[in-house]
Amino acid sequence: MLKGKLVNLRAIERKDLEEIMKWVNDQEVTKYLAAFLYPVSREEEEKFLERAMSRNDTEKNLVMETKEGVYLGQISLHKIDWKNSNAELGIVIGNKEYWGKGYGTEAIKILLQHAFNQMNLYKIYLQVFEFNQRGIRCYEKCGFTKEGKLRKNHFYKAKYYDVILMGILKDEFEKTNK
Repeated sequence: MLKGKLVNLRAIERKDLEEIMKWVNDQEVTKYLAAFLYPVSREEEEKFLERAMSRNDTEKNLVMETKEGVYLGQISLHKIDWKNSNAELGIVIGNKEYWGKGYGTEAIKILLQHAFNQMNLYKIYLQVFEFNQRGIRCYEKCGFTKEGKLRKNHFYKAKYYDVILMGILKDEFEKTNK
């Protein structure tokens, strides 16, 4: 378990299915996630959990929970590239009661600390939709910088949006998180 002041990050478990099913089909939550175009069945989510719980060298999925054990959501590193020492960050706080209260910021900082100092990664990057201003502010608070954008690359509710590319290097994280 990775521990912070507000948040703990732990391995994903079968027991998390009930909490995941509460948000996985909530469009207010999933509009910020690229992979959720259609409703997700319990069976599909069970298959995801099985993959997430298995040892995988290129993807690490963790659950975020409060210090009291309240499920918040998930945070992960995808596309882990050991040769080039980088990975893509993904995060979702499915429990909307905890939005905007600093839990995501702390969870990201905990994961970055682990990625840079335990996994020996050098860069973490992410993609965020331009309309996710809360997410962009959070990433900037964690030290991510905008590196570019994919113009009109995401279609949502009859409109095309830019996808903002952001990244942080180990040196930058160490400077801003002493």
